[in-house]
Amino acid sequence: MHYSGGVASIREAQKQMTRRLLLEKGLELFEEKGYAATTVDDIAAAVGTTRATFYSHFPSKGQLMRSLVERSNQLLTEADVPPLHSVVESGDRELIRTWLGRKFEQWAEIRPYVVAAHQAAASEPDIQAALDQWFDSAIDDMQAGLDRAGRFDPVSRRVRCALAFGELEFFSRRWMRLGWTVDRDASLDLMVENWCFLLAE
Repeated sequence: MHYSGGVASIREAQKQMTRRLLLEKGLELFEEKGYAATTVDDIAAAVGTTRATFYSHFPSKGQLMRSLVERSNQLLTEADVPPLHSVVESGDRELIRTWLGRKFEQWAEIRPYVVAAHQAAASEPDIQAALDQWFDSAIDDMQAGLDRAGRFDPVSRRVRCALAFGELEFFSRRWMRLGWTVDRDASLDLMVENWCFLLAE
């Protein structure tokens, strides 16, 4: 009885390891070949397994990508201490600078996820929906901060948050394609100014 429980837990651990490897190798291949050119067979072969095993973990390549989008969101939000809504609620320039500076630092780590997700979104409507949902949930967080602080006309709060977050999102996407084509520190200084103007003053 005890023995079969041990076998089951080993099997479960192997299953989790295979899933993690499929995600890792999928991400590597998307970065190397592009999302569209990477097949389920490519990913399975890179892990040393079969497409049947792939499909026992993910119903499609798009579903694997969706899990990667969730992982990138987790990586971004795990680093948010204090969380975004608290930063916005505080309206504190130094907290805003620290939060934005941390995002700039995270771009290198999340770049493969974001590039692959945007490639996938071109052909996978549910990936585009997941990206839209991620953007909206960040704006929801920011708006919750402004609502709690009671700053600005309620009608303008969501617009202010969309403009501030949209600037960060556009800038990050551009960096992921081209790297630093403008001065990093000056970019951070000006973005802090803009966020303070939109969210704090």
